Amino acid sequence: PKQETMAMMSSRRFVVALALALMAGPAAALCPSLPSSRQRAAVVGRKAVVRMGVGNSFGRLFRISTWGESHGGGVGVTVDGCPPRLPITTEEIQLELTRRRPGQSRLTTPRDEQDLVEILSGVVDGVALGTPIGLLVRNKDQRSNDYEEMALKYRPSHADATYDAKYGVRAVAGGGRSSARETIGRVAAGAIAKKILKTYSGMEVLCYVKKVQELEAVVDPETVTFDEIEANIARCPDADMADQMIERIDTIRKQGNSIGGVVECIVRNVPAGLGAPVFDKLEADLAKACMSLPAAKGFEVGSGFGGTLLTGREHNDPFYVDAEGRTRTKSNRSGGIQGGISNGETIILRVAFKPTSTISQEQETVTRGGEETRLRGKGRHDPCVLPRACPMVDAMVAVTLVDSLMMQHAQCDLLSGIIPLQGEPSNALGKSLKPVVPELPKKKEKPAEAASGKGPKDVYAEEN
Repeated sequence: PKQETMAMMSSRRFVVALALALMAGPAAALCPSLPSSRQRAAVVGRKAVVRMGVGNSFGRLFRISTWGESHGGGVGVTVDGCPPRLPITTEEIQLELTRRRPGQSRLTTPRDEQDLVEILSGVVDGVALGTPIGLLVRNKDQRSNDYEEMALKYRPSHADATYDAKYGVRAVAGGGRSSARETIGRVAAGAIAKKILKTYSGMEVLCYVKKVQELEAVVDPETVTFDEIEANIARCPDADMADQMIERIDTIRKQGNSIGGVVECIVRNVPAGLGAPVFDKLEADLAKACMSLPAAKGFEVGSGFGGTLLTGREHNDPFYVDAEGRTRTKSNRSGGIQGGISNGETIILRVAFKPTSTISQEQETVTRGGEETRLRGKGRHDPCVLPRACPMVDAMVAVTLVDSLMMQHAQCDLLSGIIPLQGEPSNALGKSLKPVVPELPKKKEKPAEAASGKGPKDVYAEEN
């Protein structure tokens, strides 16, 4: 019967919609008739084309979403999940953005942006409300005319061709979302994440340039300081090697070329227990966070790839009991993470960055229409991304750790005070940690009432 056939067709459509929604996530599965934020299905004749992934958000409980294009009105971030009552100031966020901003030295792009941050929501009188925090930085120094030729010709190794293949349209000027300008939102969110980590256990996240090509710095991750990192424009705390790095980058810059290298990021005063087995290992989450940055090409923790040259006996970190009776490791080839979970030692990771794609030397390429041609890159670009990559990497590491910290409390600490441990508890792992209570903002004094002694106006009484 016709009605039965229509019912079966409708049922099949519902099953297909439900299957697509389940692929997109649990929220969409509950409402399969609604369009999913992670998936689009376009029916062309009999063929369904499924486009997966939006990719502008990161984190689970502490979640950030960045937005804006390089040459648009501005860029920013929405930070969701910030603990309420945390003191937050514009100055703290601005400090990190100033470390990331262009035009800070001859080693960076000459684009002149002050990158002044505006707090749009989620903070009142210098205190986080626990609601989404909106942060905005307005673009001021765009030169979109530099990109007219690149609207037709693809820059080699840039995202131009792949964006066209994926979306069929792209923001040509400044590279749109593929520009490193997108990382402003990450760095701003990272400033808040660092404040949370420091408050919780005195955690300190530092990042510095470890290598420029073959030039490698010697740095002690246990003693290096923020001031040592910021002492030169290369952001390398090894002063002698920093001079060589600066000279190398200068030489390449004058040739209209670019070079890459490696940054190292450390996190001290990390509590044991962050991360989860199998798919949500801490180093896996950190790898995704860091590899999502523009120009990132490699990631390693602890001994990294060098550890493959050692035997198990050489590579293992022997345990011992410290003066406070806590379980520690004598070495740290694990980089502070074992079995995907932090062990309380300093986290040490490295991220490799490729040379900047856009250079002023002429290169072979093709047009958008598929014709072979040549292109000399225009615009203002970093000859080496490493000095500005440091605040980007430490921001993403901080965001990842706050998310892991909140996941740990949500699962393992939820019933810890209610259900006792069975048997003898394990010895405390990692160094003894203490919170660092931030200074609370001073309350503004209310203005004194008028000398008449009368209270505030009763608007409703006057109207009546």
